[in-house]
Amino acid sequence: MRPANRVTGHFGEWLQGLLGPDGPVVLVTLPCETLGASISLVRAEGRRPDLPSLLSLPVVDSFLRALDVDPPEADIEVIADTRPGAGTGMSTAMLLALARAMGIEASPEALANACLEAEGAVDPLMMDRPETLLWASREAQSVRSMPQPPAFEVVGGFLGPPIQTVPDDSRFADISDLVPNWIAAGEAGARVELARIATDSAERTTALRGPAEDRTESLAQDLDALGWCRAHTGSARGILFEPGHVPAGAEDRLRAEGYADVLRFATRGAA
Repeated sequence: MRPANRVTGHFGEWLQGLLGPDGPVVLVTLPCETLGASISLVRAEGRRPDLPSLLSLPVVDSFLRALDVDPPEADIEVIADTRPGAGTGMSTAMLLALARAMGIEASPEALANACLEAEGAVDPLMMDRPETLLWASREAQSVRSMPQPPAFEVVGGFLGPPIQTVPDDSRFADISDLVPNWIAAGEAGARVELARIATDSAERTTALRGPAEDRTESLAQDLDALGWCRAHTGSARGILFEPGHVPAGAEDRLRAEGYADVLRFATRGAA
């Protein structure tokens, strides 16, 4: 039975890159309610509390110190659907789940700043409808609001080993030209154009950061998909479809090409 204190993650990003050649690293996250992290607290009777290997003591201490809260006198038990570095927001989700398990009452902004203090970069999982923000992940703040994309079906998996986010890593493509295009397409509900823009962002990152053997683009073409997306600093890869138009055997194709832990999920659409 899963603990109640669960925070859902994301599956890479619709967009990520620099907002201008000298601008901050910004992103539009791609939420995934299928993946997440849960935490429960079990009182440690007469002994030092245990901390799971997925959470480091310095990170937990820094997060709680930023919220002016003492560490719990309990074992911290974690259920995480993926490991950090997959590009699914598990690092942020675990810290937010810890705050829930401890009953910490804090604003989304305070939680974002505490995550930033602990890890140097943060996904906007504490925000309502995080996919409607252009988010500066190294500054823990929204640059501007963005339109809610229409719903997509995503078939995805994980390609290669986990890749941890490095907070001072600014080796990203300039996406300042993609942002206004995303806004216009989102306001129009233009699913095909949004998929094209997400694909463009993914291609720019793959050209800059690799891996050279990434076959997600050709798989998307073979499956007659609208496009594809990726974790710009992780191993998650997704192929984008109009709802109800995923071809039979799509998941098997990804498995055959070496994608691990293949999954299928639907994104939220505009109301």
